Amino acid sequence: MNDLNLYGWNDWLFQQKEASDYSDFIHGRIAVTHKTCYEVVAEAGCYTCELTGNMLYGKEDSELPCTGDWVIFQLLDDSKGLILDRLPRRKTLYRLKSGTVAEKQAIAAHVEQAFIVQSLDLNFNVRRIERTMLQVVAEEIRPVLILTKTDLGFEEAEVKAALKHLENKLPVCYTSIHDPASIAKLRSYIGRGETVVFIGSSGVGKSTLINQLCQKEVLQTGAISGSTGKGKHTSTRREMILLDDAGVLIDTPGIKVFGVTSDDQDKLSEVLDLSRFEGACRFADCQHVNEKGCAVIKAVNDGEIEEGVYENYLKLRKEAWHYTSSVYEQRKREKSFSKMVKQVKKKPF
Repeated sequence: MNDLNLYGWNDWLFQQKEASDYSDFIHGRIAVTHKTCYEVVAEAGCYTCELTGNMLYGKEDSELPCTGDWVIFQLLDDSKGLILDRLPRRKTLYRLKSGTVAEKQAIAAHVEQAFIVQSLDLNFNVRRIERTMLQVVAEEIRPVLILTKTDLGFEEAEVKAALKHLENKLPVCYTSIHDPASIAKLRSYIGRGETVVFIGSSGVGKSTLINQLCQKEVLQTGAISGSTGKGKHTSTRREMILLDDAGVLIDTPGIKVFGVTSDDQDKLSEVLDLSRFEGACRFADCQHVNEKGCAVIKAVNDGEIEEGVYENYLKLRKEAWHYTSSVYEQRKREKSFSKMVKQVKKKPF
């Protein structure tokens, strides 16, 4: 028997299930997402489930179940089921779907914290951290920065200087698999019933960290590459692991870049620590580009805001605008098409 409270089941989710047309069926949480099916953890065990045709073909890709989602399903036999409904989401991590400009993809749902993992070698990239933070904070998910492989040596002063504008925005943890105390510190961040998603590029050590936290090998890890000195990518799917007597960990395949799907400019300013200057701008609707009396531009010129931070702010804001505009145009076309279909149906044949 599984204690679903450890997996995050709560009163709010119970209320959502009661409101569903399928409230009499079994509920569970998606542990692993495959291409055509899902592994679902329920109170009585784990089941391999597929979607009903209505769910598979009647929903946008971003609305399809993902790892961490709570679903209602019908048993077909002792090990298989059919997903009938997905309960409403909270705190869902999205990314821009590869090869698209206006389609987002759900990576993990019902997430309290995001462990943003980078290794202290050539992988360290503060611009990538800012981008990931924007996606996380936009969904009210708490970010924690995990810097791995401290045993390989790094310029601590340079790293801290690069992260100075973020130091009050998220905890920063320096870790090494050879330092048990650093792993124990990570475990202290994970509360009972909470869900943590691990985000990072291939080879930064996400799977190794999860194995260390669980104190056993629950995920496959790759050997270190002799040519690059980096870990080889092993995660190929989004997978949920229960941490004994604590919370849930979700491993994700390596993600190099999150395409921006958040158009919340206030969140962007908050993440990049620009919001403390914006109130001093001459104009209330200042765009911080070339306006006279712009306190943000003055802070950049005075060295209070790093130029790289400001340039990334403009880049991320442009991407967010492009995404929002593309979504608007897409919906406009869909609305126009639906209207045309209705008109055709009204015509006699």
